[in-house]
Amino acid sequence: MQNQVLVLKQPPPSWQRFVKRLMDALGAGALLIFLAPVLVLIALAVKFSSRGPVLYRWHVVGKGGRPFTGYKFRTMIENADELKQQLLEQNEMQGPVFKIKNDPRITTVGRVLRKFSLDELPQLWSVLKGDMSLVGPRPPLQNEYASFTEFQKQKLSVKPGITCLWQIAGRNEIRDFDEWVRLDLAYIQNWSLWLDVKILWRTFFAVLRGTGR
Repeated sequence: MQNQVLVLKQPPPSWQRFVKRLMDALGAGALLIFLAPVLVLIALAVKFSSRGPVLYRWHVVGKGGRPFTGYKFRTMIENADELKQQLLEQNEMQGPVFKIKNDPRITTVGRVLRKFSLDELPQLWSVLKGDMSLVGPRPPLQNEYASFTEFQKQKLSVKPGITCLWQIAGRNEIRDFDEWVRLDLAYIQNWSLWLDVKILWRTFFAVLRGTGR
């Protein structure tokens, strides 16, 4: 499939955008309160299992190329970003993003957190703030975005999210970043409130299956 510039359909009505934002705010707020004991336990596990901060400062790019800082539970050793340069030749993704199986920088606790996507939970704060949505294309790192083509930048024509079609469509099997982008563009073109609900529902079971890494 040839990479083409996305021709956006008519923007959704303002009431639908309002409902989506309301779902984001209420959902993220409720989950942060409900999961507070789990968040504390995870924070303690990260703190006492390896050196380094509990939270990883996640410098990413949001809608329209706007940079922002989000947070994840730290799943790697303290100097992971410096060691990344030594692992670039092992990159399994075709494109500007970096992903390898059995990354040696990941801690023992980090592997468990990633398996069940528990490291992503602090992103609920970014959703509550309005930087992200519960559902939307995953935000790229700022240094990755600098290498995006115009085709790839189209994934940020909407607010990024914690989960999207990529997470429920075999994320660990996709090796071509452009294929990942096509899934994001399919989401954008076919967006509806019902589609968000279906993605959230399927994400819940994907998390239970432990498909992350």
